[in-house]
Amino acid sequence: MTALSPAPATPRWSVLHGVAAGRDFEGYLRRRAAHSDPFAVGFPGFPPVLFTGTADGARELFRAPAALLTPPRPNPIEPMVGAASLILSSGARHRTDRALLAPALHGPRVRALAGVIRDATLREIEHGCGTAGSWQVGSRIDALDAARSITLRVILAAVYGPEVDRAPEYAGAVTDFLAAFTTPLLVAPVLRRGVAGFGPWERFVAARARLDRVILTDIAHRRRTGPGSGDLLDLLLATRYDDGSALTDTELCEQLRTLLVAGHETTATTLTWALYHLHREPGLLDRLTAELATAGDDPADLAALPLLGAVCQETLRLHPAVPIVLRTLTGPLRWRGVDVAAGQTIGLAVGVLHSDPSTWPAPRLFHPDRFLDRKFSPFEYAPFGGGHRRCIGATLAEYELRIVLATLLTTVGLALDPALALGARPRTVPRNLATAPDRPIRFTRER
Repeated sequence: MTALSPAPATPRWSVLHGVAAGRDFEGYLRRRAAHSDPFAVGFPGFPPVLFTGTADGARELFRAPAALLTPPRPNPIEPMVGAASLILSSGARHRTDRALLAPALHGPRVRALAGVIRDATLREIEHGCGTAGSWQVGSRIDALDAARSITLRVILAAVYGPEVDRAPEYAGAVTDFLAAFTTPLLVAPVLRRGVAGFGPWERFVAARARLDRVILTDIAHRRRTGPGSGDLLDLLLATRYDDGSALTDTELCEQLRTLLVAGHETTATTLTWALYHLHREPGLLDRLTAELATAGDDPADLAALPLLGAVCQETLRLHPAVPIVLRTLTGPLRWRGVDVAAGQTIGLAVGVLHSDPSTWPAPRLFHPDRFLDRKFSPFEYAPFGGGHRRCIGATLAEYELRIVLATLLTTVGLALDPALALGARPRTVPRNLATAPDRPIRFTRER
């Protein structure tokens, strides 16, 4: 019988560990992983987590019985998405909701959005949106703000149908909502309480209520007018569970809030990093520009280009937008040679997995050609998680990322700010539902 390894101890001084993780989340996890696998992490207000950062560990996690795995509670993002969200639901409810939404976020339905994605990108270049500012020649552009404007337009088209432009109504509400859920609120639940009607928690609650009012107005309108174009809202309104019940307005609102916020914020962050890396390496940018010139104007043809795909994959490897996968056990499990009890939370540190030098030579180097040379297993490369809870929007996110990046590179010429082009790479820090660069990534439009 194989001897069991003792479970690693949760670090003391959890407040200090929380501060370190807030300053450089992926770097913190890599340092913890250097001592053991699995390794333990504990932050104030959350139960301790036993992490793996290896392909074998990912395989064990993703292949564990689905009935044994549930989203952890309390969950850092629950105030943003709500308890009814697909991200946090479990059991039969999760299976039903996922089976309903999956066809709308895969295959032909995603490919049908190719023109919508390209048009959203061109509209942003022509008009700008929200805080992204102008795209006139000579203007400075905040890449993350601009990327959010584009990806918000795309997810709104998927939710409400491409024939209706909902961006003007949603832009300010979504921006305020994301800005209000600050890193302290994310990592320290103790701060999620009122202070005489003021403070960061009250600001977040007010911003969430504003966004919900916009969403509920659209739900009420669709209930009155009947089905639209077979979009995601139609699917949710038609949902019936085994007992015949339908989603309440509150549940609908939480599902739509999840789709709108998670469905654009993560892709926007990845797009920002892709633009950053490409403009740090002129030779690679020239190669990609030459490849794009061979494909013509059809966005679907652009999305199929191999080097473009490799650039997007390498960006997701170095900067997974959601860098951890968490599961709480509903029963005991032997995992990574350790007997883990029911109620314990286990997880995958995706950035650690993507930095394993035995799989990824020179792991800190941005080298898209590695994806042209070989294919990686879903246990070696997992930017969208894995198993029965793999991100349902992964297909849309990857397709959108390719088309937006291709459209930008073939339409405008950008120059990265000199301090970013020559300086150290920005750190990755927790922000909202995802992670993001710790400082703005800005470009100047040259043509």
